[in-house]
Order: sequence, then C-alpha cells, then structure tokens
Amino acid sequence: MSTGVPSETAQIQQKYNMSTSSTPSASDLGIESNINTATGVSLSSQQKVIVGSVLDLFAGKPTLKKLQLWTDDATFADPLTKAEGRKQYEAQWYGLKAAFSEIEQLHQSVTSSGNPITMDLKTRYKVKGIGSEQTIESVIKIHTDEKGERITKVEDRWNGEIPGGAFAKAFRNLNSVVVPAFVGVPKNSAEEEAKSK
Repeated sequence: MSTGVPSETAQIQQKYNMSTSSTPSASDLGIESNINTATGVSLSSQQKVIVGSVLDLFAGKPTLKKLQLWTDDATFADPLTKAEGRKQYEAQWYGLKAAFSEIEQLHQSVTSSGNPITMDLKTRYKVKGIGSEQTIESVIKIHTDEKGERITKVEDRWNGEIPGGAFAKAFRNLNSVVVPAFVGVPKNSAEEEAKSK
C-alpha cells in the first residue's frame, strides 16, 4: 500500500538532484579516484562507482553526494573506530579531512569483486599542525546490499586485521561518539559548496 511518502532512496536522490531512473555515475558524484584491479578481477559499472567513492573518502575527499551511496544504518570500522549510522560515519570521513594536511594513496588494487568487494590500500597521512607522518597498509572490505547498489559496511583492516579486546572496543566506541560532536558535517550540498570556496 502506498503512503505517498517517497522511499529513502528517492528522498536521497531528490536531495542531491539525482535521477531516480538510474544509479548515479562517477561524474554525477564527482568521483576523482582511478581504480586499479588485480589480474582477473572485473568490476561492474555500479561496483566501480562504489569503489571510486570509497577511495575518494579514504583520500580525504568526502562529499554528501558520495555518502548517499551508504545506507542510513551502515557502519565503518577500523582499529580506532566503530562508527554506526549516518551521523557517526559521516563525521569520521569529514574528520579525516580535518585531521590531516596531506593524504596520499601510494597504492590501491581491487583483489575481489564479490560481496564484500576487497581491495589493498596503502596510504600516507600527514597530521595537521604536527607534521608527523604515518603510512598505513590496509585491506578494505566494502559490503553492499543485496542489489549491490548501497554500502552497508566498510572495514579498514590495518595490516589485514582489526584488533579486538575490551580496551580496543571501548576506545573505538568512544571515538565514534566524540568525533561526531566536534566535526562539522555539512547539512546540505549548498552549505558544502559554500565551505569549499
């Protein structure tokens, strides 16, 4: 039975002036990253959009349009954070941009086109104000919904794994609550464009 209320996907597409007849393209979303694939790995056009958007996020280039590919209840997990839900994961991606003066992707390669999509990523980060640098090698796992259209979870496994234990879990949960309180996420695309000028 129709309630007359647009679906969540339709609302997101309307919010960002996206066509409701097709999924957004890389150019619709302003994706800048190029994608490398391991020998024998082939990505569908939708997977290329998803992987490109995630690479842009890891490169410190978040936008609300790219984050429309995530479900509202999606999660992002790395050794420092477990961000659950749109408010928390959006703050993590905008926080990355705020925390580092330089982010350089040294290597990336998609190693599996399944669900999750898996890729190797090597990134150099330079902390703002301090100048200290860190290079992190990760295995990224991108989980999608059944249709392969929306991201439900992204795991950033440093050196192939996310550490466990009660202390690590407590620190990650604290980080996911504190970062959203201090990082400003644009409320809409007009605000985002104004901040980028």
